[in-house]
Amino acid sequence: MINKQLLTILACPVSKAPLTLSADETELLCTSSRLAYPIKDGIPVLLEEQARKIELEEYEQLKKA
Repeated sequence: MINKQLLTILACPVSKAPLTLSADETELLCTSSRLAYPIKDGIPVLLEEQARKIELEEYEQLKKA
């Protein structure tokens, strides 16, 4: 589980946009860069090469929320 206060200061290393926590709390999501950064053992891994590309369908759902 990631600290909610930490989440308020984290930003995407690619776009510098704010990150949001995924519904299952396993990733940090950036809609600006369309990247999902994993959280491993409670630690966000904010490396572009470790991020998952958010597919268009998932991106559209995130924009609606």
